[in-house]
Amino acid sequence: MDHDPAHPTSTPTHRATHPTAAQPVSILLARTFRAMTDRFHERLAGRHREPLRPAHGFVLRYLAATEHPTTVDLAAHLGVSKQAAGKTVAELVEWAYVRREPHPTDRRAQALALTDKGHDYLALADRLWTELDAEFAALIGDTAFTALRDGLTGYLDHTSSAGIRPVW
Repeated sequence: MDHDPAHPTSTPTHRATHPTAAQPVSILLARTFRAMTDRFHERLAGRHREPLRPAHGFVLRYLAATEHPTTVDLAAHLGVSKQAAGKTVAELVEWAYVRREPHPTDRRAQALALTDKGHDYLALADRLWTELDAEFAALIGDTAFTALRDGLTGYLDHTSSAGIRPVW
């Protein structure tokens, strides 16, 4: 019998299967990324007083990998407005992870660069991600983990992925 709120003695019928049963790999990857990101931020909590969010990590990675990026470049990469990118940059400047400096080829623009604190954060983030990878490998086994990493790398090489950025 289906659950009928008008009849409190009825019980709900459970038709759903296990939440990961027969889900598309893309959904499993998205859920896994979210679970790992949540665990990452749990570990990060207490290590910094600033409330860093996943979006900050995407910004810091982009700035570290790009020569003389501007807020306009960052906005285009993230797929957000200049104002949204500017707000995030302002937070990171205020917290001393990023600095603005004169652009070397465009006098009208300001380039963005990581500070020592920004570089230190990325080194810490790399250590935390490595810990999470090790836990994942321990859970599924080194052989399966290596095969997964190689398969994902092959897929990304094939699709010419544009690097790490959020999906809004």
